Amino acid sequence: MKRSLFYILIFTLLSACSISYKFNGASIDYNVTKTLYLANFPNQAPLVYPPLEQRFNEELKDIFTRNTKLRFVNQNADLEIEGEIVGYELTPMAVQEDALASETRLTMTVKMRFRNNKVEEQNKEETFSAYRNFPSDRMLTDVQDQLIKELIGDIVDQIFNSTMSNW
Repeated sequence: MKRSLFYILIFTLLSACSISYKFNGASIDYNVTKTLYLANFPNQAPLVYPPLEQRFNEELKDIFTRNTKLRFVNQNADLEIEGEIVGYELTPMAVQEDALASETRLTMTVKMRFRNNKVEEQNKEETFSAYRNFPSDRMLTDVQDQLIKELIGDIVDQIFNSTMSNW
């Protein structure tokens, strides 16, 4: 009887305990850094896909909301991020014997400027790019929504890691 009571007690204690780790790459000192200004990134690419700008800006804001405790402000922020979408282009790839491309590459490029008003040595200006290939027998309109979702995800992750990680 005592033995079964002991096992029930141990089982209850172990099942009630949990340890949670979160590896999002952010290394922010919230005692020093509390606010973020995140400007909208306008689409200045020669090839314009209208939903691209809004989707990119929403995803960028969302990653900072989910992975940091920074408060968004419109002025006098501890951290400032701004930039623009400068490239959205199609490139024929993998040319076949008949001189036609069997794949097409969709590439998205974003310029970003980061200013840390608390630690000026961390200020930077970078260009991020991501691409996806798709079969040339498919129309861009058929695959575009899925491809931009993936491209935006890649670039937003790159921006977040570049600005919030202190490796």
